[in-house]
Amino acid sequence: MIDARGLSCPQPVLMVAEALKSGEAEYKVLVDGNTPKENVTRYAESKGYSVACEEKDGEFTLTLSK
Repeated sequence: MIDARGLSCPQPVLMVAEALKSGEAEYKVLVDGNTPKENVTRYAESKGYSVACEEKDGEFTLTLSK
C-alpha cells in the first residue's frame, strides 16, 4: 500500500515509480485529490498497468495491476 495522501505532485508519482521497481503484479495507492489520481493513473498506464479507482469521502484508492 502506497499512502500518498496529503502530498502534492509530483511526489505521489515518484513514490509509485519507486514502488514499481520491485516488479509486483499489483499495487494499491491512496491519494486525496483529482490531480494526483490522474497523474498516477497516467504514469501507471504508461508502464503497462491497468488502473481501477474507488472513491470514498474524497479519497481515492487506485489499484494498479498487470
